[in-house]
Amino acid sequence: MSAELFNNGRHVCLMFSDLVEEAGGESVQSNQFLIVHDGNGILLDPGGVLTYNELFVAMSKYFPPKQLRYVFASHADPDIIASLPRWLNASDTRLLISKIWSRFVPHFCPQGKTEGRIIDVPDEGTLLPFGDVTYQILPAHFLHSEGNLQFYDPVSRILFSGDMGASLMPASLATAPVADFDKHLPYMRGFHSRYMVSNKVCRYWAEMVRELDPEWIVPQHGAPFRGREMVGKFLDWIEALPCGVDLMTRGAYTPPRAVTVQL
Repeated sequence: MSAELFNNGRHVCLMFSDLVEEAGGESVQSNQFLIVHDGNGILLDPGGVLTYNELFVAMSKYFPPKQLRYVFASHADPDIIASLPRWLNASDTRLLISKIWSRFVPHFCPQGKTEGRIIDVPDEGTLLPFGDVTYQILPAHFLHSEGNLQFYDPVSRILFSGDMGASLMPASLATAPVADFDKHLPYMRGFHSRYMVSNKVCRYWAEMVRELDPEWIVPQHGAPFRGREMVGKFLDWIEALPCGVDLMTRGAYTPPRAVTVQL
């Protein structure tokens, strides 16, 4: 089931938050996104094989899926693009991904299937003309991936932020924008402390986002932030957060002396 984040008649942004069942806690809730502009589409972080069928059906309501223009991948984790082979088979789409990860993408697909269909995005990002709209593909390296990108839609003023801003919560809670920032913190504090590489890059990122002045920050996991107050609170929080290598000590790098897994 999709939720409309934006719709002005010509331009629609859809979010899917419940396509992956969290059976036994074995999977992590994730969001997938579809942008439709004048009957042409871009899929953002389309996810694994479990998401494909419902995304395909939803897309069919707006344009023939064969005409899907681009798939955008913020990075190369399986929950981002494991479904890529099916999209390449079903359409003439091309993949936008960091040049760091582009040479790994063929490992997801049958031999020869990606030839001529991968667009390497350089470290500095790029503008993406799309009809009369120009999207921005933004650098977001080490947040949490070495080659990490984000997608900004100037029409809806939505920043699709990948893992930045992610919260680990049930799918039933993920569609509603964050209403109480302090109550939301427990869903995301541990994730950001571990998966964001350092406070330094978080601060650089926050400065970049303030220049964009988005109306929304919408992550790939959990609930979105909407409006100047909530976006501002998140930026204030993340730019002050010690995380990643900031928290590492010599004690984290010692040889194990016991069996610590269940065999």
